[in-house]
Amino acid sequence: MISVRVKNSTGSLQEPRGQEQFGKIMEKKYEDEVQLLQKEIEMLEAEREETLRSIFIEHGDRLQQELKSFFEELEGDGEQKHALSKLITQIRDLEKDLRRQTEINGITLNECFVKTLNKSERRQVQQVRLAGHCGLLLFQVEFAVTEIQEGKALLRRITELNIVVDGAEFKDFSAFVSRVEDTKDLLLFFRTLRTFSERCEERQRTFQHFQEKYPDVVGLPEGCRSELMVMQSPKLPGISMTIFWKIDVSKEGLVKPSLELLMKMPDQAREMDTNVMENGCDHFRSLLQILGVEASIEGLIRTLCL
Repeated sequence: MISVRVKNSTGSLQEPRGQEQFGKIMEKKYEDEVQLLQKEIEMLEAEREETLRSIFIEHGDRLQQELKSFFEELEGDGEQKHALSKLITQIRDLEKDLRRQTEINGITLNECFVKTLNKSERRQVQQVRLAGHCGLLLFQVEFAVTEIQEGKALLRRITELNIVVDGAEFKDFSAFVSRVEDTKDLLLFFRTLRTFSERCEERQRTFQHFQEKYPDVVGLPEGCRSELMVMQSPKLPGISMTIFWKIDVSKEGLVKPSLELLMKMPDQAREMDTNVMENGCDHFRSLLQILGVEASIEGLIRTLCL
C-alpha cells in the first residue's frame, strides 16, 4: 500500500483522511477485545468460586474433621518436640563418642553395612561389612556374626572372615592378615593394624626427612612409602649404601621394625679396606641400639658426604 501525504493550507504535511479513519476503527476493535477478555475473566472467577462452594458443601464435614485432627496434633506437638530434641542430643553424643574413639584408636570407618541373614528365637546370623582407613592403609572387612542365646548368656562367634588391605605396605602385612582370617581374631587385626600403620608412617616421615635434607645423597627409587632408601656418595662414584627397612609382624600381632644395611663399593676400594664391607652391617646394628634410627642414618649420610 502506498502512503500519500498532502499539504494543508499552512504548507505542512498531513495524513489522508482515509488512513485516520482506519486507525480509529482499529483502536475501537482493540478496546472491544479488551472488554471481552475482562468479561471472560470475571466469568471464570465466578465459576471458580462456585466450584469451591460446591466442594465445601459436599465434603465440608470431612474437611472440618481433617482440620480438627491437624490442630489436635499441633496441640500435642510439645511432647514430639521434646522427643525429637532428645533424639538429636543422643545423636550428637554418639558423634562425639565416635570422634573420640577415632582419635584414640586411629581407625576411621567410612562404611558400615549390616544385614540379617537368619533369625530365630535363639539364634541370629548377621553379615557385616566395614570399610575405612587407618593412617595411609585402606581396609575392608567382611564377616558373619552368629549370636546364640544360651539361657541368660548371649554367645557371639565370628565366621567367614575376609580382610582386604590396600597399600604399598601390605606385603609386610599380608602373612599376618592370612593368619587372622584363619583364626577369626578380628580384635587382634584392628589392634595390630593401628600399630603397623604407625610404624609405616614413622618410616615414611624418616625417609622424606632425609631426602629433603640431603637431596644430592638420598634417593627413594620406589617412593617414600617403600622399604628402600639409597644413599650415594656425591664425591666418590660407585660408593653407595642401601637401607632396607622392613616392618615384621608376628603371629601374636607384635610389630617390630627391622633395618638392614647393604653396602656397595668399587673393587679397588674394597681391596684397600675389607673391614668396612665385612663389618659395616654389624656396626650399623650396634648404632641402631645405641643412637636410634634417625641418628644412625644421619651418621651414615655424613660419612658419605666427607
